[in-house]
Amino acid sequence: MFDIVLFRPEIPPNAGNVIRLGANTGARVHLVGPLGFSLSDRRLRRAGLDYHALAEVHVHRDWTDCCTALGERRRFAFTTRGTRHHTAPDYARDDVLVFGSESAGLPETVLEQFPASARLRLPMRAGNRSLNLANVVAVVVYEAWRQLGFPESG
Repeated sequence: MFDIVLFRPEIPPNAGNVIRLGANTGARVHLVGPLGFSLSDRRLRRAGLDYHALAEVHVHRDWTDCCTALGERRRFAFTTRGTRHHTAPDYARDDVLVFGSESAGLPETVLEQFPASARLRLPMRAGNRSLNLANVVAVVVYEAWRQLGFPESG
């Protein structure tokens, strides 16, 4: 299934919600440091409820370590600066979905590693800045999973 990468997440409930999403969709979750919270943070645990034991979560020291662990798989970066909508690609089972931090998104040094066609965005009303990170991840993961026909769902 997909790999969800949260680059330097800052808000524990967002990460907890994404962990819960991973448990419920079969997606693996990767947290790229430095993290803006401790993995023992009660807000992270509360948002993820009891799903932490059901999710596959990997913590990486930095972006380089994460890239090494994921290998040469196809990657998509989600950014308000993307030129294509999140519905444009034909997602594949082992795609890597990369999301930036809540306050800064993905830095240019990371974005430049993605071709323009792999920099995606969710549509929203003109003049608005951004959407909640956990919400964006959920929309993207469910679109990708829908395209695959919701394998392994009940």
